[in-house]
Amino acid sequence: MTLDNAEATEPRRDDSLYLSRDGSLYLSGNYAPVLEEVTAYDLSVDGKIPAELSGRLIRVGPNPIAPVDDPVNHNWLTGAGMLHGVRLRDGKAEWYRNRFVRGTDVQMALGEPAPPGPTRGYDAANNTHVLKIGKGTYALTEAGCLPMLLSYDLMTEARSDFGGTMGDAFTAHPRVDPLTGETHAITYTPSQEKVQYQVVTTEGRVRRIVDVPLPGHVMVHDMCLTQKYAVILDMPVTFSQLAAMSGDPLPLRWTPDHGCRVGLLPREGTAEDVVWCELPGTPFVFHTGNAYDAADGTVVMDVVRYESMYYTNSLSAFEDEARLYRWTADPATGKVTEQLLDDHAQEFPRYDDRVTGQDYRYSYTVTSDDVPKGFTGLLKYDVKRGTSERVDYGHGMLTMETVFVPSAGSSAEDDGWLMAYVHDATTERCDVVIRHAQDLANPVATIHLPTRVPFGFHGSWIAD
Repeated sequence: MTLDNAEATEPRRDDSLYLSRDGSLYLSGNYAPVLEEVTAYDLSVDGKIPAELSGRLIRVGPNPIAPVDDPVNHNWLTGAGMLHGVRLRDGKAEWYRNRFVRGTDVQMALGEPAPPGPTRGYDAANNTHVLKIGKGTYALTEAGCLPMLLSYDLMTEARSDFGGTMGDAFTAHPRVDPLTGETHAITYTPSQEKVQYQVVTTEGRVRRIVDVPLPGHVMVHDMCLTQKYAVILDMPVTFSQLAAMSGDPLPLRWTPDHGCRVGLLPREGTAEDVVWCELPGTPFVFHTGNAYDAADGTVVMDVVRYESMYYTNSLSAFEDEARLYRWTADPATGKVTEQLLDDHAQEFPRYDDRVTGQDYRYSYTVTSDDVPKGFTGLLKYDVKRGTSERVDYGHGMLTMETVFVPSAGSSAEDDGWLMAYVHDATTERCDVVIRHAQDLANPVATIHLPTRVPFGFHGSWIAD
């Protein structure tokens, strides 16, 4: 292995340390930021990387570039984005790179010119997802930040509004229809009492925008997509103007009086065509799995469900543990029924993207017995049989979101590779672990990275 910056490594830490001396969880242990941008070549590998894997496994997460003014009240969701990428080809791990997304905070801290492109909204925290949209790869977040177009080497090339066609904002959780290649998004800005449904073509231009009014300033983090509908999640987490005026960097509040419902918007319909379906109680969902139209006219969606969110304050996103549920929305009755699928604490549901919006079988999440300290295992759930299979990564190993990559030449839903960045608390380094989805117990390859990868949010396999 060779390094462009051989000194850019982190000292070993005590893996029992989860709170820093100032009491901030999200600035200590593997939540703490890394400040060096590293390039490493010819990475060390245990096992054998499947030769068919040619592309990059990229993820992103919050990584403050400057000292935090108020560490005790630092919110994990607000840090500048840092990208981490591993390039695989011909059975080798050719390189690892980490790069800050060049939003305003990073550009000013580094003394660099701003990236080209339009300027509107807040662009300091593209820290939530990396996704291919049209022909480009973008670092994404929600609530008004413009997407950031990335180079192959993970440098920020430009701010993007999709050639001037984008609506008021974009989202970190669009869905790509595998049958058309178009990208579907439900977007919002905190200042408006509405969402926008946007459809991006394979050429990277928005061809359709629909404004859908909402009764409040609602955070709409994710969505579902079926062949008939774009599904809007109207959940009881709203933006507080009072909290924003008091200086809260993330003024989100639990608002159970808002209620909880999903909106079924026909993909070529208008706001007047939305059918709203009420849920029992007031649960909350950050992340959805797959969804599809059932033969009886209902809409089935699998979600990771919380009882509440931000109940105490906006710092405590994981006070309650989430579990895998199935929601069935009936447009005939305007009601949603709930079914608990799996009672393990879990998050970050992924599936084979080739079946987005279609009836499917397998969900892959990460699981833990102590969520604030990190996710320790991988959970595969069979929605047809109602069974699950769990594997733990081992002592001191804390996993991040798992990505499914189909096997070359296979159309079988579960025939593919599960890939994840995994923090090793015993070495303060990170591995990329590759398993076959049909053999969770035996990883086929472990790629050793030269540095630590802080806990973050989402990522993608971008095939060459």
